[in-house]
Amino acid sequence: MAGYQVAVRGSGAVALAAALALGRRGWSVALQAELAEPREDVRAYALSAASVTLLQGLKVWDALPADARTAVLDMRVHGDQPGAVLHFSAWSGALDALAWIVDAAELEAALRSAVRFAPHVQIVGPGPVVAPLQVLAEGKDSAARAALGVQMPRALYGQCGVAARLVADQPHAGLARQWFRSPDVLALLPFDRPQQQHSYGLVWSVPDARAAELLALPDAAFEQTLMDATGGAAGTLKLATARAAWPLALARADRVCGEGWVLVGDAAHLVHPLAGQGLNLGLADVVALDEVLADARTREPWRALGDARVLQRYARRRAAPTAAMGQLTDGLLQLFASEKPLLRELRNRGLTLIDHLPPLKRWLVASARQA
Repeated sequence: MAGYQVAVRGSGAVALAAALALGRRGWSVALQAELAEPREDVRAYALSAASVTLLQGLKVWDALPADARTAVLDMRVHGDQPGAVLHFSAWSGALDALAWIVDAAELEAALRSAVRFAPHVQIVGPGPVVAPLQVLAEGKDSAARAALGVQMPRALYGQCGVAARLVADQPHAGLARQWFRSPDVLALLPFDRPQQQHSYGLVWSVPDARAAELLALPDAAFEQTLMDATGGAAGTLKLATARAAWPLALARADRVCGEGWVLVGDAAHLVHPLAGQGLNLGLADVVALDEVLADARTREPWRALGDARVLQRYARRRAAPTAAMGQLTDGLLQLFASEKPLLRELRNRGLTLIDHLPPLKRWLVASARQA
C-alpha cells in the first residue's frame, strides 16, 4: 500500500483502535509499530459503555474470549470510617452493566489480530512515514510529541499503582469494591481469570515507599496485608500472578494538534487510575477524531486530512471532558488523602449522603458510562 493518508504511531490499545477506526472509513493507514507478542500483563481495564460500543463497531469486542471480560453489576465505595459506603447497582439503573472489566493482554491481542486483517491498514516499521495526518499515540513518553516541541509537564503524585490478579474463596457476583483509605486507594475489580467468578484484578495506589514495601513482601505477607486492608469483605484473597507497579501522575499536553498532527491517549493526557478512566479517555479521543474527520470529509471535502482548522475541532471537543476527568480524579485523591479531621468527616458523610440520593447516583453512573 503506497501513498498513505494517515500514519498512526504506537502499539497500545489506543493506537490500534485509532488505526482500525480510521481504516474503517476507507483511509489508507500506516501503523508505525512493532507488534511483538506481549509479555505477561496483570493489568485489567475498566471499560465504559462508550468504549465497548467503539470496540463492537471495530469487530473486536466479540472476538474477546468469554472469560476475558466480566460485567460489573454492582459497586461499593468505602470511605475510611465505619458505615461510610456508597453503593451503585446496574439493576437500579436498568443497565446491563455499570462497566466491563477486561483483560489488558487479551484486548490488545484482539486489536492486533483485527489490525492484521484490516484491508486499509498496513503495519510498517517505526521509521518515518509520509502522510497528511500523523496520529501520535505512543503513550506518556512519546518521542514524536517531544520532537514537535509540545510540553506535557507531569505533576507526580509520589504514588505507584500496584497491580496483580487475585483468587478469592467467595464468588465476586459482579461486585467491584473500592476503598479510599488515606493515603491510599484500593480497588478490587471482579474478573473471571484465572478462576471463573472467583477472581479479581487488584489496583492499589499507594505512596512510593509503601509500594516498594508491598512489592518486596513474600506472597503470604502481601496476602495478609491485603486481607487487613479489605477487612475480609471479599473473602480470603490469594495471589494468582506476580505483582507489578508503575508511577502515577497528572498531566495534559499544552497542545494536542497542529498542522498535520494530533495527539491521542496517554500522549495527550494522564489521570490518576482511581476512577479507572485512563483507557476510556484515550478511546474517547479515537471516537472524537474519527467523527470530526468524517464530518469534515462530508461537509468540506476540499480540506486536507491534516488541516489544522479541522483538528482544532477535535481539540475543542476533547478539552472539557479531559480537563474534567483530570480535575475529578485529582480532587477525589486530594480529598481522601487529607488527614484533617473536618475534611475526613465531610468526605465520609458525603458518601453516605450521595448513597441516599438516587437521582444523583443515576447521573454519576450515566456520566461514567459515557466517559
